[in-house]
Amino acid sequence: MLTEKMLQKLNQQVEKEFFSAYLYLSMEAYLRSINLDGFANWFQVQLQEERYHAMAFYNYIDKVNGKIELGAIEQPRHDFSSPLEIFELGLEHEQYVTKLIYDLMDLAIETKDHTTQIFLQWFITEQAEEEENMTRIINRLKLINADSAGLFMLDTELAQRMYVASIIPV
Repeated sequence: MLTEKMLQKLNQQVEKEFFSAYLYLSMEAYLRSINLDGFANWFQVQLQEERYHAMAFYNYIDKVNGKIELGAIEQPRHDFSSPLEIFELGLEHEQYVTKLIYDLMDLAIETKDHTTQIFLQWFITEQAEEEENMTRIINRLKLINADSAGLFMLDTELAQRMYVASIIPV
């Protein structure tokens, strides 16, 4: 059985995951507006992952007989200056989400909620991968600098990313 505090935090995480999807949709829109469709595709896949994560938390709450309470999703930022800025903001956001997941795990450990600990372990691993992917692209963008040929090559590469739903143990 979930504690009231854990239930509240899990419901908040549903909202945060949906916000992540909304933020990445905004980033995708900007990238499409400057004709970087490969970069936009990368964020389209990212937003699909975030929606999936939100639904995993939603389904977990339901599975453990918790009451689902959906909160408002704030408007995401929509003014960006470059792909590098977008990925730096994306990394900053993923680091924030990592902290939220860690806080959930700390609460699960504190309350000896073993079921939630098992559920959250997948997300801890996932967050490490999210941060690694963002960092890798940031480093490549910094190497490219203002080279349009390099940007075009990276755009072409990022266009190949496809969404594959993960199996989250719920």
